[in-house]
Amino acid sequence: MAKPLTHQAVWAAIDALAAQHGRSPSGLARAAGLDPTTFNRSKRETASGRPRWPSTESLAKILAATGSAFEDFARSVNAEGGGSSEGTHIPLIGLAQAGDGGFFDDAGFPVGGGWDTVPFPQVGAPHAYALEISGDSMLPLYREGDRIIVSPAASIRRGDRVVVKTRDGEILAKLLTRQTPDGVELHSINQAYENRMIASQDIVFIARIIWASQ
Repeated sequence: MAKPLTHQAVWAAIDALAAQHGRSPSGLARAAGLDPTTFNRSKRETASGRPRWPSTESLAKILAATGSAFEDFARSVNAEGGGSSEGTHIPLIGLAQAGDGGFFDDAGFPVGGGWDTVPFPQVGAPHAYALEISGDSMLPLYREGDRIIVSPAASIRRGDRVVVKTRDGEILAKLLTRQTPDGVELHSINQAYENRMIASQDIVFIARIIWASQ
């Protein structure tokens, strides 16, 4: 049975979208060319206390500004708690350790009992997990000890930061610059590391980085 569309869930999904892209609700509105106060909490109800809903135009603009798919936003609205900020715990493992067998299924979802957990606000990303950075391959964007949050259920587009696991057991965190039926082209964030072209048959999974805890 489908969950009813609620005022709280829609606004929580907007907050989650902002968080996924490292912005406040005001920053998200500004990035979309809207008045910075568009998504302020004071704008979510009328003076008489009646719920005020975001316009379809404002939703379209923030999705365009973040390169997000409407389907992902709708899943966030429908997620348990509507992407509320109460928080949850998600699986955590080291980036280097993640290349070992037994931690992911073939679709890139976390499995097995070798994971730790870390508290994280709900952002409407089912099956999200955290990887702790080791080494310097992602400098200057991410440093050793930073945690990246990965969503295997999120849609992927050119320009996204992604995690790729290869059949050789490598776990790569890079920028997706091209994706074709034959494979993917990955750009290294740290210029000291080479870019990579990986054939489709050599990829176990590819998933989008949606957040970083630094």
